[in-house]
Amino acid sequence: MAKTATSRYDVAEHLRTSEDMAAYLDASIEEADGDAAFVAKALGDIVRARGMAQVASDTGLSRESLYKALSGERVPRLDTVLRVVGALGLKLRAEASRAVQHQSG
Repeated sequence: MAKTATSRYDVAEHLRTSEDMAAYLDASIEEADGDAAFVAKALGDIVRARGMAQVASDTGLSRESLYKALSGERVPRLDTVLRVVGALGLKLRAEASRAVQHQSG
């Protein structure tokens, strides 16, 4: 039987447009279930797709700092996340959860 050659799947190779990147980040936030490191890793995938050096330059952060912050092994600071999201041309938005509805009154 012939062996099948496989290669490691890299989602960054499939994130070509800003819409792809936004959809991936949105889905990652939805699936994270509160795991900030999971979201950071997804953001790191998007940064790799865009180009680590370019995003580092646009945020004023070093490439090393970005790699560490978005590795999925730690939780980056919110200001780092916001700088990266802005440099990617993406927006973070809040939406009311259907599970918890607060009524004033």
